[in-house]
Amino acid sequence: MSLAIREAGATTAEATSETSGEAASSETAGEAATAATAAAAQRAIALLHHVDQVFSTWQPDSPVSRLRRGEIALDDAPPEVAQVLELCRRAREASGGWFDPWAMPGGVDPTGLVKGWAAELALAEVRASGAAGGMINAGGDVAVFGEPEEGQPWRVGIRHPLAADRLLTVVTLGGHDRAVATSGNYERGLHVFDPTSGEAAQELLAATVVGPDLAFVDALATGLLASGGKALARVAGQRGYSALIVEGDGTVRTTLGFPAGDPAFDRVA
Repeated sequence: MSLAIREAGATTAEATSETSGEAASSETAGEAATAATAAAAQRAIALLHHVDQVFSTWQPDSPVSRLRRGEIALDDAPPEVAQVLELCRRAREASGGWFDPWAMPGGVDPTGLVKGWAAELALAEVRASGAAGGMINAGGDVAVFGEPEEGQPWRVGIRHPLAADRLLTVVTLGGHDRAVATSGNYERGLHVFDPTSGEAAQELLAATVVGPDLAFVDALATGLLASGGKALARVAGQRGYSALIVEGDGTVRTTLGFPAGDPAFDRVA
């Protein structure tokens, strides 16, 4: 994950964090950088590493891995596990059941929500430091606050699923739209499953969701991909959320209000 932080007038600090045991680093730049900003970046990095240690399904000794194997009960896990699973339950309901961590092979897997949840917590540390603006990029899923420069919105490029060197569109974030997440099979292969069949989701090339909270944006994008597009109207019905999908033939459809502004897109809901 990476952070960009702006004090009044300029971008003044950056921090990067690699989870699953790799090193984290932070650096500050610019005369306006403050000790509070630097400390917030370090707290954010520490928080991200803690979340990885608790929730990683790749680390066999993490509490979530042990929970999946039935070695511990939910009451024995750190309290944030129950908190995240409650958010997963709400996201499952909001997605019409298409986002369902309990339907994953090997046991409950909150990965589709916890990355966005952790990123929001890390960004909150930065915001509490008094920074004028900030952005966190969690593997391509982005949340922001404030402005990158005074009077300018945040603009986030969405990669074209058929061409790594091209952008499909650029999303403008600000105000209510402060988070964007994309779920697709073009980088990690088939890794999202249809909870109704247990089969890998292959109908869509990508699904992008924009809204106020990265945890739910992340979960809804995963559910939208799993649904093969069937959940597009469901996402549109969630207040404050909008979505874009890329079908197997490259056709792009969006819900009304999706903040990309490309007239070539077919707006369907």
